[in-house]
Formats: sequence, C-alpha cells, structure tokens
Amino acid sequence: MRDTIKKHEHFVMGDNDPIARNAGFVVRAKKTLFPGDARYGLIASKRTFKLAVDRNRAKRLLREWIRHNEKKLLPDLDYVFIARRAILGYERDQGITAMSKALHWIAKSVKDAQ
Repeated sequence: MRDTIKKHEHFVMGDNDPIARNAGFVVRAKKTLFPGDARYGLIASKRTFKLAVDRNRAKRLLREWIRHNEKKLLPDLDYVFIARRAILGYERDQGITAMSKALHWIAKSVKDAQ
C-alpha cells in the first residue's frame, strides 16, 4: 500500500494540476515531492458529511477503491481524493469502475501535458 499525505501543505494543489470529477468523488493530482514514492490523501469534510460515521465510511470506500486500482496510480504523482455526498450511494463495483475511469483520465491528462 502506498504512503499517505499527512501535512496540509502537501494537500494544496495548483490551478494547472490534473483533475477528474465524478458524482461520488473528485481526484486531483500533482507531481510528488518524493520521486518514486507516490502518496495519496483523503478528504471527507464535516461540511459535506455531518456525521462521523458517514465521513469514515466515505474514506473507507475510497481506500478500498484505491486498493483495487493501485496499479493505475502513477509513481511520480501525489493524489488527493475528495469525497462527495453521493459516494454513500455507490455500489462496490460501481465505485471501483468509477475510480478506474478517473485514474485513467488523470494519467491521460498528465501524458498529454508532457
């Protein structure tokens, strides 16, 4: 499993960084500070999810989907996954497929930018 982002300043993204949107989540990516050691961070805010149970479930779903699509994460990028309210209604397979498409979109965006 990959390392996670812990510091706030590492979560900050620029305007030109690739982004993939979905009804259940948003994925942002930027060049990693530690080449060869890509990391990811999860955001499930109190503003979006009033109950801690819902925030924890959203993060748990994101972690599971990331684990299934780990091979699609590029090693030279840091990823930030932002949960949206709709994530709580996703089926397991539906979420894995959505995550796969989002990561493919990010990889394509990075490749096109180079």
